Amino acid sequence: MQGRRHAGESTANSAGPITSRDNKWIKAFRAALRGTGPRAGEPIGVEGPKMVEEALRAGLEAEALLVSESGERNAEQVLDAASESEAGIRRSRVLRTTDKLFESVAGTDSPQGVAALFRQREWGLEDVLRGPGAMRESAPLVAVIAAVQDPGNVGTIVRSAEAFGATGAISTRGSADPWSPKALRASAGSALRLPLLRGMAIPILIAQLRIAEARIYAAASKHDTGRQASGIANDVDLRGPAAIFIGNEGSGLPDEVLRAADGIISIPTSGAVESLNAGIAASIVLYEAARQRKLARP
Repeated sequence: MQGRRHAGESTANSAGPITSRDNKWIKAFRAALRGTGPRAGEPIGVEGPKMVEEALRAGLEAEALLVSESGERNAEQVLDAASESEAGIRRSRVLRTTDKLFESVAGTDSPQGVAALFRQREWGLEDVLRGPGAMRESAPLVAVIAAVQDPGNVGTIVRSAEAFGATGAISTRGSADPWSPKALRASAGSALRLPLLRGMAIPILIAQLRIAEARIYAAASKHDTGRQASGIANDVDLRGPAAIFIGNEGSGLPDEVLRAADGIISIPTSGAVESLNAGIAASIVLYEAARQRKLARP
């Protein structure tokens, strides 16, 4: 049943509100909203009416919607968004529960009483290189998250990637999951829209980027490598197909990335600051790529 048929209905279902912590849906929401990211085949947990609406408008398929007593006031606008989406939300999967039980599954300190489980979208490397919709005529620009462990930084990188016209993002093994609750919130919904691959092995990724003829750039501080580094706006051509690797907050990029890189990009800082955190560094480099590409347009 499409979401449009729900827009004017109460969010209550025929089974009544869920009141047991052992209910299968409560367990599923708890795992998704408090976990570190979904494994293959597991749903993405999205919390808050705005984020749920973003997911619906991005075309994700909802498995279930959970609404608390106090969340009822936000439920109608979510169902309106569902009515405008292709998949909608099945009537039998609009679930109610108490405020107390919702708080026990929520991943935020002040929950808004609305959460949903969405099926993972299956992206391939070709999607990440082509980008969504109108961007498919652009040269590939990929943000590669290499063993970045802070979910806030991971979400910031994905958000900046979308903001500055990247065609997609890839996280390597050892990185925080871009679809984890904290990273999703930090991305402000970008991780639900931008073509995204998770958990790739670095050697395999580098080989695939070579086949795709994308140049590999390593964003690194001057202390990370003995190789000559170029300043952000000095002799670094980011107009063509490019993959920009951003490394771990503490240890930087793995040696295998630095050895494979076609260029090392260093962001100049004052002497007292040795490096920037991963989210800020990625944002600066992606902005520079967007600037160059805009200037290159006829």
